Amino acid sequence: MNTKPTLIILAAGMASRYGGNKQTESFGPSGETIMEYSIYDAIRAGFGKVIFIIREEFAATFAALIEPKLSGKIEIDYAYQALSSFSNHIEFSKDRTKPFGTAHALLCCKGKVNAPFAVINADDFYGLDAFNKAYKFLTQGIQDDLFACLGYELKNTVSEFGAVTRGEIQTNLEEEIISINERKEIILIDGKIVSLEKDQEDILDADTQVSMNFFCFTPAFIEWMEDKYYEFLSENKDELKAEFLIPEVADLLIRSGQARIKVIATDAKWFGVTFKEDADIVKEELLKLSNAQTYPVDLWDINAPITSF
Repeated sequence: MNTKPTLIILAAGMASRYGGNKQTESFGPSGETIMEYSIYDAIRAGFGKVIFIIREEFAATFAALIEPKLSGKIEIDYAYQALSSFSNHIEFSKDRTKPFGTAHALLCCKGKVNAPFAVINADDFYGLDAFNKAYKFLTQGIQDDLFACLGYELKNTVSEFGAVTRGEIQTNLEEEIISINERKEIILIDGKIVSLEKDQEDILDADTQVSMNFFCFTPAFIEWMEDKYYEFLSENKDELKAEFLIPEVADLLIRSGQARIKVIATDAKWFGVTFKEDADIVKEELLKLSNAQTYPVDLWDINAPITSF
């Protein structure tokens, strides 16, 4: 396959738990956002295009921040997520303010992506190993009925500052996903990782593989999930907090038998920002990586050209 893969970045979130616009906040030693490290790694790995999913009202500000840094390095495009996007004339509650989640955001890319792609969160650091493995799968292994999810160890993805959502992955002997259980309240209690769901506490294995919303798909996945979104919207039109999430839609696809999703394990270190208190940890980790010369102090320094690994 000659077409270079596309990177899609989910950057339209409201960041309600964080209390700010973490997608565009500076974390790197030269003021880089977290997503800039993902873009840098994607370019190193061989990706040819990046699509940012953002809110249209922030388009000018966002472009002014990102485009001067990426000019000439990778093709750029945008998709806009709004509450009304793909509503299909279904009327939902007027009290609803937030769009309907990550899979709804991805649906907003319909017609803009014509190559195999990876989709990631803007506020997570995934590591070069993950992008190298995603690139290899996207150029050598992907099919319209065979997708992939990068798998991280649960113990490396929790926050000491509050509850997080993680997609718990169950696999078969071929390392294909049997199910993705979206656990929305994972918290550390007395050194143990606990899931608080439906008024019960489940202690989770620290080595459990989880999805961090790093998936590899073809445009066929977007086409497939459009009807699923209309079904979801019809069933949840009066719900104020219901979300159409990529791991849950991927789980529906697996259960339908129409496609398989394999897990690609990565030893890359993940870190991210869910709560305001996570920010200092992220800044410290990025500074360590710069000091170790894993990344330039200034990612886009014209005197430090991007090289493949």
